Amino acid sequence: MPELETPVSSTAVTPSTPAENGGPSSPLSQREKRDMQKAQLRPLANRRPELYDEDEYSPDSDEYERMFELYQGTMASIEEGEIVKATVQGIRDNMVVLDIGFKSEGTVPYEEFKDMPELKAGDIVEVLLEHLEDQEGSVVLSKKKADFMRVWERIRVAYETDQPVEGTLVKKIKGGVVVDLMGVDAFLPGSQIALRRVPNIDELLGQKYEFKIIKLNKRRRNIVVSRRVILEAERAGKREKLMKELQKDQVRKGVVKNITDFGAFIDLGGVDGLLHITDMSWGRIAHPSEMVHIGQELEVKVLDIDWERERISLGLKQLQSYPWKDVAAKYPVGTRVHGKVVSITNYGAFIELEPGIEGLVHISEMSWTRNVRHPSKLVSIGEAIEAVVLKVDPNEEKISLGMKQTEQDPWVVLPLKYPVGTRITGKVRNLTSFGAFVEIEPGIDGLIHISDMSWTKRVQHPSEVVKKGDTVDVVILNIDSDNKRISLGLKQAEEDPWLRIGETYPVGTELRGKVVRLMDKGVVVDIGNDIEGFVPVSQLNNGKPVSSPADIVYETMNLDVRILEVDPIHRRIVLAVTGIPEEQPARPETPSKVIPMESENDIGPLTGPLEE
Repeated sequence: MPELETPVSSTAVTPSTPAENGGPSSPLSQREKRDMQKAQLRPLANRRPELYDEDEYSPDSDEYERMFELYQGTMASIEEGEIVKATVQGIRDNMVVLDIGFKSEGTVPYEEFKDMPELKAGDIVEVLLEHLEDQEGSVVLSKKKADFMRVWERIRVAYETDQPVEGTLVKKIKGGVVVDLMGVDAFLPGSQIALRRVPNIDELLGQKYEFKIIKLNKRRRNIVVSRRVILEAERAGKREKLMKELQKDQVRKGVVKNITDFGAFIDLGGVDGLLHITDMSWGRIAHPSEMVHIGQELEVKVLDIDWERERISLGLKQLQSYPWKDVAAKYPVGTRVHGKVVSITNYGAFIELEPGIEGLVHISEMSWTRNVRHPSKLVSIGEAIEAVVLKVDPNEEKISLGMKQTEQDPWVVLPLKYPVGTRITGKVRNLTSFGAFVEIEPGIDGLIHISDMSWTKRVQHPSEVVKKGDTVDVVILNIDSDNKRISLGLKQAEEDPWLRIGETYPVGTELRGKVVRLMDKGVVVDIGNDIEGFVPVSQLNNGKPVSSPADIVYETMNLDVRILEVDPIHRRIVLAVTGIPEEQPARPETPSKVIPMESENDIGPLTGPLEE
């Protein structure tokens, strides 16, 4: 038997390509491919030469040709960049293992088969053969790219012919939404979702809509779609139709499309109108969502149309009866009513008597006795109250209410309860420059004027006699129910000392006093027991002329005096200086002020005549 040919390496018989010879790169011809594949197959025949006859397995034998044709047919049917059929071998670690009939298997992520939820071993699927081998010797496959190539032609045609395509909003991403377009992902910018900004895109996910393809780039696999383009075209057609049909004061049906803080947008069939919150109800509402909800169908009245600004004003309450029509007959003055507090301001509280009708309780009509600084001190939002109708003005849509009128006015019975001369005990609540307010009973105060605080002393300020919070005995001097005023006397609660002043301080009595005020015609001296006397200028310096009392004395200075005259009728005591003690308090750095005397009353309650 003749010897078999020595095996020859494939490189020895592989035809050189133009690229290998330094020439320009070009595709191999069919013959060159055939020669290359023969060279790759030749070692198979030379692997066991001792088992084969040379003639039977020579390169020119028929069987060799059949083996070559079989191998060539297998290789020729698989080319990179084509869609091939593959058999599912199994699913492991979220990867689908596929067999395309090549020497190795390929894997594809399971998420690319989201449109085949019941995928199982043995199923036949179509995938794109990207590469016959990767670095690990595995076939590189992709179902997603196969789907993309399959539908790309349909997408291209739709783009070039400006035809709409149906898609599903899948997920929200930065700047817009991913749309499933025939199994291929497309991008829908946020500005192209609707005619107006969509406040909550998540609510649209999973919905199917028609889109126009506005941008296409196969190399980058970039598809941009728009829903707004279709909506604008629809709106233009419907708007033209509505412009011919829509008229002011018409009643039309619409669907609530969107809700904002100031109202709701109603779709009238292609054109949106605004139903403002003030036109939803005759009553008070806090937010439009209290009256309508998205998707609700309702009848509205066309209030105004402005086609240039594309604005249509709608009304809902205008389809209801006007609540103020017979309000005067329904709520006559003096009627007791019940309502709910719906708003509080600095000047009062608004009470809802029924939807669309509110009345105002002014702050001055809330309490007979309390000094209400703010309505919130007495009422709160949502509180149910009782009131009396004080005034009704249907033209101005105003009703005046009073809360205090539901109770008896305590000032009416006060003169009977506290006759003039009644002695009572009260608490000092507040001090002013002209007197002190004393609480007679909760919410009712009376005034002790500064002139009614002492029989014997001229009071400069109420704080010299009483303090805030003191409990004092007072006498009712007068009650003015109409003006809500009560006059009280503090000194009247004690015996008038002038009835016995002559016995206590007879003429000629010598005593020591303290200068309290300097007048231009004399000096007021405190002689003790809150009693003041007056020393005329002529009695200051033993009869010697004095141009001003400040030349002789100063405030807080001690003087020895003698009583010259006691006048119980005019409540005056006249004194004369008999001496100046050596021990004196320090003279004030600021000279004592000399007060001009315009009348005899300026020197206080216990002073003498001004004659010298």
